[in-house]
Amino acid sequence: MPCPGSFTLEKQFSHISNLHPCFSGHANMNRGRIHLPVSPACNIQCRFCKRTFNKNEQRPGVTAELLKPEDAADLVKRALEICPEITVAGIAGPGDTLATRHAIETFEIIHQTYPTLINCLSTNGLLLERYADEIYRVGVRTLTVTVNAVDPVILDKICSGIILDGKHYNGVEGASILIEAQKRGIKKAAELGMLVKINMVFVPQINGKHIPEIAKTAAALGAHICNIIPLIPQFEFAEMPEPGCAELAKVREAAENYLPVFRHCQHCRADAAGIPGRGDLSALLYGNREFEQTFSHG
Repeated sequence: MPCPGSFTLEKQFSHISNLHPCFSGHANMNRGRIHLPVSPACNIQCRFCKRTFNKNEQRPGVTAELLKPEDAADLVKRALEICPEITVAGIAGPGDTLATRHAIETFEIIHQTYPTLINCLSTNGLLLERYADEIYRVGVRTLTVTVNAVDPVILDKICSGIILDGKHYNGVEGASILIEAQKRGIKKAAELGMLVKINMVFVPQINGKHIPEIAKTAAALGAHICNIIPLIPQFEFAEMPEPGCAELAKVREAAENYLPVFRHCQHCRADAAGIPGRGDLSALLYGNREFEQTFSHG
């Protein structure tokens, strides 16, 4: 029989996930989120990642414009008027949310102005341990960490380098530093009480057989759910074939031995808004757009 404390925690996570469209398939069709594009820089370089500013691509790492932290509350106000079903204020780029202080400053404002919204942050995890206490203080209760390998030899083939405290690290050394930082950060975030989701970009030729090991490691650290994102080839991986549905289904099934798998990811832009399963409403906030269906991770 579970102890009373664990039951309370389970109930809490069930409640939050059912209100978060990126953690629950049911919520994906009925609950909304707004992504606030306030993070201008990144501290790692993935070989499939191409960040840019435009109005036509529908993928992470892309936004029409950068938002200043002090302007975020007004944008949330307008978004809630358009879509009262919004339950989540999220920050997912276009750079890494912890590479600058913009996301923390934004959540501080949003948490004070809209305390009932769930604050959600996405990060590569390099600086997660360093800032975990602070992001919890400003109201972050759901967290996504992108972990593409827990073996530095494999990660070196996906991530070309990192920047930590002004110093560049490449190769297996950089990959090892990132992996160990992610592990410490995920563990600390989970211990603080954040609901942690692990994103994995699925590159069949590189980490396809490694996906279950990522899920197993993340589960042991306290993660609660994972999301396996199929590569759409671009940047250095432009010549790699896109994984098929059968391949994706197979790795999802393997990962599910260790963590529940979220299967409704919409590959959202850094400035997305509205209910994911019903389309994007950000054009009403930022102006008219035509979207091109592509994907990379930002």
